[in-house]
Amino acid sequence: MDMNDKTLLVSKACARTTDVLAGVTDDQLDRATPCEKLRLREVVAHLGGLGAAFAASARKDVGELTDSPPGDGGYQLEADWRSRYPANLALLADAWGDPGAWDGMTRVGGVDLPGEVCGMVGLTEVVVHGWDVAVATGQGYEVDDDVAEAVREHLASFTAAGPVEGLFDAAVDIGSDATALARAVALSGRDPRVWA
Repeated sequence: MDMNDKTLLVSKACARTTDVLAGVTDDQLDRATPCEKLRLREVVAHLGGLGAAFAASARKDVGELTDSPPGDGGYQLEADWRSRYPANLALLADAWGDPGAWDGMTRVGGVDLPGEVCGMVGLTEVVVHGWDVAVATGQGYEVDDDVAEAVREHLASFTAAGPVEGLFDAAVDIGSDATALARAVALSGRDPRVWA
């Protein structure tokens, strides 16, 4: 897959997840989510924070945004999240639209990674947590097959040795006849059948 394809995947995923954030109502913010340790307000806050952090990592702007592990100090929903978080996701999409973002080394969450790996981690985070928000709020979450397949392939390689401590629980076996998105979500340790 060339860089233009990858940048398009990130852009489409950010747009889709932004649409889902717009559908969240205040009375839903304390709901449970498929990200079992986090309530909806925390997943939304995580999305807002990762938007800014992955945008900085794409620019190789290492510092405060890229040095802190996810959730360091908790996930606090900002008062202006309805405008700020979609803007952060737009920044993420724009930053990873630069082919140079995918080259060399960068940092996110306090971990140094090759740019290409970091970009795929960002794409995966946007899609999986976008799905978390959607199903917790009763919204549909469809992404194009190329987006879902890229996330599935990334997660398959990332989790091949088993659960990734602090990131993903053990993969859920849902069968090869499931959609690429459902299989990707299952690889992240979530069971899409429970949230259908």
